Amino acid sequence: MDLSGEYRIPASRERVWEFLNDPDILKQCIPGCEAIAKDGDDKFSATVVLRIGPMKVRFTGNVSLTDKVYPESYRISGEGSGGIAGHAKGGANVRLTQDGSETILNYSVDTHIGGKIAQLGSRLISSTSKKLADQFFGKFTEVASQSVSA
Repeated sequence: MDLSGEYRIPASRERVWEFLNDPDILKQCIPGCEAIAKDGDDKFSATVVLRIGPMKVRFTGNVSLTDKVYPESYRISGEGSGGIAGHAKGGANVRLTQDGSETILNYSVDTHIGGKIAQLGSRLISSTSKKLADQFFGKFTEVASQSVSA
């Protein structure tokens, strides 16, 4: 399933790039993120707890930043296991465009779900994925905006 969107952030493209590569900011923005630790250059391990329909699932997995073109674009990818509930894999292609003193962040998200959570149905998975993407990029925009004005 694929989703896309756009956010306008009142900060320079370089500053937004910094935030997108900061594990502390990513932790604040990833819905349900309990922990994130740097495992090397552009690689992180993470624990995320999500409610998907009637299921509450704790995913443990990895996040990586690839295809980096400073300060223009990159891909953030994640893969996690929720134990007997199933697994999730996905990523987002992120592109930053300077527009005056603001940055336009465009994203395109793809997700793949397997196991018991996939049995919940494509409508529920699709709406949950859209909600999580909106929460992440909405929170990211809020955090980045506050950091600039602080």
